[in-house]
Amino acid sequence: MDKLALASALGAQPGFGQSQFAFMRGNAFEAKVKAGGGAELLRLLGADAPGEVRTPDLSAAGPEGRTARTALALREATAAGAWTLLDHPLLALEVAGSPVYLEPDAVVVHPDGRWTVVEIKSFPMIDGTADAAKAGAAARQAAVYVLALERVAAVTPGAEVGTSVLLICPKDFSNQPTGSAVDVRKQLAVTRRQLARLTRLDDIAAALPEGLTFDVSARSAEELAAAVDAVPHAYAPECLSSCELAFHCRGRARGAGAVETLGRSVRGELGG
Repeated sequence: MDKLALASALGAQPGFGQSQFAFMRGNAFEAKVKAGGGAELLRLLGADAPGEVRTPDLSAAGPEGRTARTALALREATAAGAWTLLDHPLLALEVAGSPVYLEPDAVVVHPDGRWTVVEIKSFPMIDGTADAAKAGAAARQAAVYVLALERVAAVTPGAEVGTSVLLICPKDFSNQPTGSAVDVRKQLAVTRRQLARLTRLDDIAAALPEGLTFDVSARSAEELAAAVDAVPHAYAPECLSSCELAFHCRGRARGAGAVETLGRSVRGELGG
């Protein structure tokens, strides 16, 4: 479902989103890191004289095609035994029984067959240290990429996915890239446990009312509101920063006098 389109149809369009300035700044910084065939990126990875760096074309039709092209490029790079930079590869990971497509900023294949995930962020590293909350979120994000890469590496002879990812950020208050190796083994273990515990999507769908649909092109606003009301929600104030339907669910929670509107900690104290 398109949650943003659904929220707009319900008259509860969210007000959050990345500013155009931040978006352009992030793109400009990423382009600087990858300029010259990724020479600066490889330097931050510790490859001072990598020689020729392969940069395969990963374009293909549709997400399935791009995923297959990425897997082929990874296998070819591993077999070639040369430094290879994959710019915005597309990976697939099964989540709750359904494929989810993931696009890391870059993946580097080492001559010895190791694969390293590279995450490029626009928040700064001050005196070699990034904001703990932002760095933690980047580590969790990169761990999911590592998990998806492991599925490809399992069928690629000689391949090994590194559990240490390269986080690249601006140095201090400049636009000069600096890198830091981040060990994501803890985040990997947590993600594996979470994925194993997820309820499968077909089980969730089986519990929904017969004929339920969130198709904004085939239903009126009143019908869409009734469809959303037929599904339980678990609103919390944190939803406002990440979910397109947060304003609609907040209105439902307030209308029902639900204690969740006061936060999860209050709900935990008061129980049912």
